[in-house]
Amino acid sequence: MCGIVGYIGHREAYPIVIKGLQRLEYRGYDSAGIALYDGTDIKLSKTKGKVSDLKEKLENEISTSGTLGIGHTRWATHGVPNDVNSHPHYSNSGDLVIIHNGIIENYDSLKKELIKRGYTFKSDTDTEVLVNLIEDVKKNENIKLGKAVQIALNQVIGAYAIAVFDKNKPNEIVVAKLGSPLAIGIGEDEFFIASDASPFIEFTKNAVYLEDEQMAIIRRGKDIKVRKIKGDSLVDPYVQELQLNLEQIEKGGYDHFMLKEIYEQPEAILDTFRGRLLSSEAVIKLAGVEDNMKKFLAADRIIVVACGTSWHAGLVSEYIFEDLARIPVEVEYASEFRYRNPVITEKDIVIAISQSGETADTLAAIKLAKSKGAFVFGVCNVVGSSIARETDAGAYTHAGPEIGVASTKAFTTQITVLTLIALRLARAKGTISSSEFRHHLIELETIPSKVKEALESDGYVETIADIYKDAKNFLYLGRGYNFPVALEGALKLKEISYIHAEGYPAAEMKHGPIALIDEQMPVVVIATKKGHYEKVVSNIQEIKSRKGKIIGIVTKGDQSVKELADHVIEVPETIECLTPLLTTIPLQLLSYHIAVMLNKNVDQPRNLAKSVTVE
Repeated sequence: MCGIVGYIGHREAYPIVIKGLQRLEYRGYDSAGIALYDGTDIKLSKTKGKVSDLKEKLENEISTSGTLGIGHTRWATHGVPNDVNSHPHYSNSGDLVIIHNGIIENYDSLKKELIKRGYTFKSDTDTEVLVNLIEDVKKNENIKLGKAVQIALNQVIGAYAIAVFDKNKPNEIVVAKLGSPLAIGIGEDEFFIASDASPFIEFTKNAVYLEDEQMAIIRRGKDIKVRKIKGDSLVDPYVQELQLNLEQIEKGGYDHFMLKEIYEQPEAILDTFRGRLLSSEAVIKLAGVEDNMKKFLAADRIIVVACGTSWHAGLVSEYIFEDLARIPVEVEYASEFRYRNPVITEKDIVIAISQSGETADTLAAIKLAKSKGAFVFGVCNVVGSSIARETDAGAYTHAGPEIGVASTKAFTTQITVLTLIALRLARAKGTISSSEFRHHLIELETIPSKVKEALESDGYVETIADIYKDAKNFLYLGRGYNFPVALEGALKLKEISYIHAEGYPAAEMKHGPIALIDEQMPVVVIATKKGHYEKVVSNIQEIKSRKGKIIGIVTKGDQSVKELADHVIEVPETIECLTPLLTTIPLQLLSYHIAVMLNKNVDQPRNLAKSVTVE
């Protein structure tokens, strides 16, 4: 979950590392630290708080000179967020310095053994245990740092992306990866290290993404040397050209990344189906599906595994796959799926969904499914991510970088990809006619412009937000395709405003939640014309008779709900299976505006991180 940055080269390291940490702060932001080395002394500064707090402290505390530097922005696991537990961490001798993303599960037994050998510890972290383990191996075996890292990591159980250096070898950084992402940027006589490529995109377009259980020794003036941690064999690193550009990771005039990403959705959805959807030819082209069509057509069922917002996208896909392609679907929380001894066979297709492509629980679910012989298809946003590499095939969403911790465009682009897959399978199975198929394609092509139209409600949504910003609870209701949207709307409000909110199928309201409704309870009801409209109107009447405050999300031109609701937000009309792409827009805006009015940190909500690389 943490963000790590490193630099070694001919430039001053500090400006690169501090800016890199700011770009990676979405990965964790409860504490931060930097270590710089000028060839003589290690200068280290760290603090509880955000990278801005670190910058202010560091520039008043230490010299920022040095062409080698490593930095860390933390999402706490072992040890509370404070100055001492912040990274980087020294070894006992003060010679080694480390930064670490992940969890060392057997740290306690390792720590007890190191204490017996005379080591002392200042922090509560597993990371300080790891750096002292490396030092112990290096000293006892009388070996170089790289070999010591390799031997130490073979004693470790858990997940990690690390960068470590020895002050006695000022031209070298050793890095390693298992379960947490690590990218190495390659420049002219300089190297960059980061959890993703955003910290170094203005310096180089060439990057190596380490695979699990690989380590690299990075030396100035030499090519990087990549080895397998187990087995010690050399690996020929694959250098790929980055597609990311600087403009994509800047706010572009918006107050927050989240608002920028909400407004990017028309273009993001278009980019998702660009080149894949050819309505004039009545064709969908998805190489990962086409190359494995026999497996899809022979599948007894599809199992979707995901977490959080991606799980909600999976719930939408359950309706789409079963409705259009007539394939049974089960949607599982990845964290539960892997621990409940699920029944998986070679006739199952497992679709794993993740924005980052690094979600630890989803990765573990993938490995479990593959071990049982299932075919695993990945849907993720980040090219070269762990899920992209671990799955048998897949499709990228092409949403572009999503920096805001509360996911928005990832949700709509995931639904877009899953809809394309369902339509392609429906056509191949003959469960949809050619005219229906073409109609769906034509309608999907109109969605970007309809999302733009839905965004025009922003001003009115802001007015509604001002009315209900002080509410203590919200209820979100939807039916059919829009039940998952209700769940997602409630999640967005919880994530960034810290207001308690729950999503329910509208018909379930009378089986318990209706007891909560009074004149203080705002109820958001998704009531589009497509799908169980009359039933939802009846549910709204039940709310109104109990004096609940009703915010209706309706199809443009609706009259029935307008007569009952306190507020009505209109979205354009579309076919039923595509309504989630439109109804989610006002819910994202509502959450955003309430959070801003409550003076919450919209892009970095408390206790959360964007990429959940721990269990």
